[in-house]
Amino acid sequence: MSAASPAPKAGDPPASTAKRVPELSFFFPAHNEEANLESLVEESLAALPAIADKFEIIAVNDGSKDRTASIAEELAKKHPEFRVVTHPVNLGYGAALRSGFRASRYGLIAFIDGDRQFRVADVGRLTARIVEADSPDVVVGFRLKRADPPIRRWYARIYRLANRIFFGVRVHDIDCACKLFKREALVPIRVASGGAFFTAELLIKLRYAKRSMAEVGVPHYPRTAGSPTGAKPSVVFRAVRDFWSLRLRLWFTRGKAMSRGEAMLGQ
Repeated sequence: MSAASPAPKAGDPPASTAKRVPELSFFFPAHNEEANLESLVEESLAALPAIADKFEIIAVNDGSKDRTASIAEELAKKHPEFRVVTHPVNLGYGAALRSGFRASRYGLIAFIDGDRQFRVADVGRLTARIVEADSPDVVVGFRLKRADPPIRRWYARIYRLANRIFFGVRVHDIDCACKLFKREALVPIRVASGGAFFTAELLIKLRYAKRSMAEVGVPHYPRTAGSPTGAKPSVVFRAVRDFWSLRLRLWFTRGKAMSRGEAMLGQ
């Protein structure tokens, strides 16, 4: 189902030297990321011209209580390529991703997280893969060396194994927040989860819809500002609940399970 590209080696050309794609929607969720937002937008504006002829940058402010909203609004006034979608209250990681997908307008859609643990230039690794001869519908990044605390790496191993056993999704890093999609592949897909299970449910439903996937290794960097929320008990509990809800529905009412949830794309 998936094909992994080899890890980059010393002397390999940087991702940004790959042939540019015609257009790209690039977005990231941001919850209390005042320390990261401006730098990430500036990095995006510098890196994306080497990746796409035409691009847009979207931040999804998921009910931040710090200065994320005001910083985003000021950046949007200065940079026509950048705009912000705001949730008045915090709706969760999956809901933020859904808003990013719905706001995207172009034929290729990529996202990373807003915590700067990925470099925007490395999206070029994904776009270079999607234009290869086999032209996969989805390119899933996998972290070459995960720069997270041990407990998050432990959760990730169990989570990856569970998704492989119960859903047959055989990717190295199902929750890696560096992914690229063809817009057409997302048209029929509906996702119910609004939490941390969102990206897993999306890949599961794409697999059941017989969409092709490929994998590319990407560097991962330590978070230098802000606070992670992925290992909070409430986040983990919600993901486990959504996991089993989908698994049981696919066993007993697959058609209804596939049509359950909200559409991935806007009008």
